[in-house]
Amino acid sequence: MQFDLTDLSLFRHVVEAGSITHGAERAHLALAAASTRIRNMEKSLGAPLLLRNRQGVAPTPAGRTLLQHARTLLAQADRLREDLGTYTGGLAGQIRILSNTNALTEFLPEALGAFLAEHPQVSIDLEERLSDEIVGLIAEGVGDLGIVAGTVDTGRLETYPFRSDRFVLATPKTHPLAGRASVAFAEVLDHDFVGLDRASALQRFLAGKAARIGRPLRLRVQLRSFDAVCRMVEAGVGLGIVPQTTAQRAGRTMAIATVELDDAWAARDLTLCIRSLKDLPPSARQLVEHLRKGA
Repeated sequence: MQFDLTDLSLFRHVVEAGSITHGAERAHLALAAASTRIRNMEKSLGAPLLLRNRQGVAPTPAGRTLLQHARTLLAQADRLREDLGTYTGGLAGQIRILSNTNALTEFLPEALGAFLAEHPQVSIDLEERLSDEIVGLIAEGVGDLGIVAGTVDTGRLETYPFRSDRFVLATPKTHPLAGRASVAFAEVLDHDFVGLDRASALQRFLAGKAARIGRPLRLRVQLRSFDAVCRMVEAGVGLGIVPQTTAQRAGRTMAIATVELDDAWAARDLTLCIRSLKDLPPSARQLVEHLRKGA
């Protein structure tokens, strides 16, 4: 049985993506090459590593065991690269961050830009997820650090304050709701909405809230950014739920109004979560300290 680091990295990506195709993309390998590597790994082991079905792939018991060891070995390889990188003029490594939509779009670009400018040999793998998913993935070692809503139970993870924001309802200035000081999410579900792509963590979160109320979220248009959502709101396409920081910025140049949401979940204290600060690679520890300073 001979697996190299490329094999282990590919296998981790495939399992985390739930698909050989998407895992190959994350590993920057052609699909044919990735499939061959997986087959050779199974042949070398003498047992299947993946269960394949129409929905994708899932690890077998042997695959779960391999995944656990692969994560450990890949983390050790990253630590080795960083430790040796200190002898070549700086850090060298990749930091894996899992973030919810709000932090990813409103706060991380500026914070990460400053950090990466100071650490040119470090790269960051940033993935958007739901807050409760992030907690589980950080605990499993899928990422180095996560940024989640402060309302989520983080279990035994170490946590630090990051930022505070809240979601608000954005409406055209001429909309009947524009004069309201506040409104409940359940009250606005009769209206059309403009939202983010269905794959976004926030859109899945809002769809879940609407489903629990027993009402569908009527999305007329789906976009890639909160700024684009605000532009569609201004044009009268529908209402939008966006971070207050976005709405305030957009309100300077767009004819939109902001209405507070009464729901408790609208208030967003964002939290950094990690398994253990002392066990993080040096560059990841420095990033955590950088983000904490800006809190």
